Amino acid sequence: MCGIVGYIGTEDAKEILLNGLEKLEYRGYDSAGIAVANEQGVHVFKEKGRIAALRNVVDTNVETTVGIGHTRWATHGVPSRINAHPHQSETARFTLVHNGVIENYEQLKTDYLAGVELQSETDTEIIVQLVDRFVNDGETVEGAFSHTLSLLKGSYAIALLDNQNADLVYVGKNKSPLLIGVGEGVNVIASDAMAMLQVTNQFVEIMDKEVVLVTRDEITIKQLDGTVMTRSPYTAELDASDIEKGTYPHFMLKEIDEQPFVIRNIIQKYQNEDGSVRLDEDIRGAMKSSDRIYIIAAGTSYHAGLVGKQLIEKIAQRPVEVHIASEFLYNMPLLSENPLFIFISQSGETADLRGVLVEVKEKGYKALTITNVPGSTLSREADFTLHTYAGPEIAVASTKAYTAQMAVMTLLAVDTANARGIELDFDPIQELGIVASAMETLCDQKEKLEQIARDYLSITRNCFFIGRAADYFVCLEGALKLKEISYIQAEGFAGGELKHGTIALLKTALQSLRLRHKSM
Repeated sequence: MCGIVGYIGTEDAKEILLNGLEKLEYRGYDSAGIAVANEQGVHVFKEKGRIAALRNVVDTNVETTVGIGHTRWATHGVPSRINAHPHQSETARFTLVHNGVIENYEQLKTDYLAGVELQSETDTEIIVQLVDRFVNDGETVEGAFSHTLSLLKGSYAIALLDNQNADLVYVGKNKSPLLIGVGEGVNVIASDAMAMLQVTNQFVEIMDKEVVLVTRDEITIKQLDGTVMTRSPYTAELDASDIEKGTYPHFMLKEIDEQPFVIRNIIQKYQNEDGSVRLDEDIRGAMKSSDRIYIIAAGTSYHAGLVGKQLIEKIAQRPVEVHIASEFLYNMPLLSENPLFIFISQSGETADLRGVLVEVKEKGYKALTITNVPGSTLSREADFTLHTYAGPEIAVASTKAYTAQMAVMTLLAVDTANARGIELDFDPIQELGIVASAMETLCDQKEKLEQIARDYLSITRNCFFIGRAADYFVCLEGALKLKEISYIQAEGFAGGELKHGTIALLKTALQSLRLRHKSM
């Protein structure tokens, strides 16, 4: 997933960049680096592994108030110091960090960079070498940067330093998330607002195929053709204390414990004074008038969508299909005449979902985003948004966002049922309150749950989650969580499907378990 930070101001850029990268660790990464500029030039520090390893190689004696940073998840080339960002051009004049994937980098290398000795295996290095080549051919730096971006096919969020002008950072974006934070005598760059809350809570959205010139005192937004754009900042609705783990040993445990409070917060946000569900009338109208609902999601959000399908179909009696975003992009089914699309994403920045959203909007269909991040790309570009109000989720493995998504979809189903005149035999607000209390009870049993894990999972490499109906969908998420956190091979299965091949896996796992018991 990767992350970018940048800073140009009056304070020590090194520590601000390192702190910002630590806030982005939740995205996952295998290497990290920063580049800082001063009168002596650009200084690059990067290392394989964690931010802690990067801190050990950063020269604390370098004085600087300008810099860019990056956490990398290897796609092109193995995790290594050489492949880590930032990357520099052949002349070392330009230094760049990049999120995303450049699909035509091999062609660009062939067409423009013959004779250039590349230092890494990455697609990113092609970008910085192209800028250098075009400047050497006589273009201005801004012109060369825009020219390069116009040639790229794929996704990118880019920040570029020029060692001949340390008071300016060049920024570009397409499909990958990137924000500009603004302040008095300071501006910042970030993939996620929480990375730079230490500096400002005022952020400007950057649209696809825009170039931004960032100095200490101003930002200038342009389209690739040079057209200047104006855009007001918004306030990031985040509390810096929310992104600290406090007394917890890690963020995931903290976020598991926050689930009861999140459910109660959702109840408060979507409840009328008389105790009924309160949603936007336009959302209610779109749900009521649609002839079929298509839920588009990925990973954990996809599993929440499967539960949401059952909720909406059973409560609101509307037909629902659930699709994995990356598959939907390449294999769109035959659609109904008046569909409504629901996009579920914790961050609101999931690239595959946005790809589907763009296509859906081009076809003239309505779209609703369920997300945890107000002002995110999916939230801005959809017709409607429902916020999950879960607060920042830092842990790599989603927990509270998953349960929050299901809670919001429950209220969406109830509101649609009410709009259609369907009488319900339960009080949804009361039921969600019971759910929150049950969560609290489970969270209070940490010691017991830890002992179960020690007894049953410490001696196995295989785990099977088995359930029916909504429980089967929860099994899929449970298996995903176990794989993500423990690296134990885990699968979720429907209860009635054990005889179709699954039983062979169970027998093998049991035989392996017996052998281990004998050897102990």
